[in-house]
Amino acid sequence: MNLVAPIGILMLDTRFERIVGDVGHPASFAFPVLYRIVAGASARRVVLERAEGLLGPFIDAARALQAEGVAGISTTCGFLAGFQDELCDALEVPVLTSSLLQVGLVQRCLPAARRVGILTIARAGLTPALLAAAGVPSDTPIGATDPDGAFNAAILGDAPLDVAAARREHVAAAERLLAEHPEVGAIVLECTNMPPYAAAIAQATGVPVFSVIDLICWFQAGLRPARAG
Repeated sequence: MNLVAPIGILMLDTRFERIVGDVGHPASFAFPVLYRIVAGASARRVVLERAEGLLGPFIDAARALQAEGVAGISTTCGFLAGFQDELCDALEVPVLTSSLLQVGLVQRCLPAARRVGILTIARAGLTPALLAAAGVPSDTPIGATDPDGAFNAAILGDAPLDVAAARREHVAAAERLLAEHPEVGAIVLECTNMPPYAAAIAQATGVPVFSVIDLICWFQAGLRPARAG
């Protein structure tokens, strides 16, 4: 058995810089990953237009990765939780579409008085239907990065990425989330471009921060368990 069979990752069709920690950078993982771009799937179209008309291209790209021998498939956008069931039904390998799928697990780890909060790139995009598709309660506290900030401009507009400014914006967004919802005891990062800022968020807020990188590493560990001894 191949114990290092790769994870396949469905890439949005973007031009912005992907730094280490971003799910789209292969050095973010300690195991092999294979990428396939879904033509026409811009960040703006997926995040702000609910990936309208893109299910077929995502299935085709996922099947191509499956044919290359991947052990499982993930994506580069948390808003693709809406395609979770359809991709699972179309493929023969396990699928993990979104960081949002871990919200319920993180909630089970917290004291009764604490709740999971979500940090997203676009609050309006987390519709009740999308949250339901990911198994997330509709009253979950949600915060968002500045829609006019450097991070959103880079990701949604394919503009140059100012990493220092993006880090400051993530810390500020997380601090706003906790100020509005002091019961939040852990944060799940919806966006797959947010993991590079997880450490800064955790340091500033004092609460655990979970990203899609953490979830994909868990996914890979189960798909290809390490040998003991």
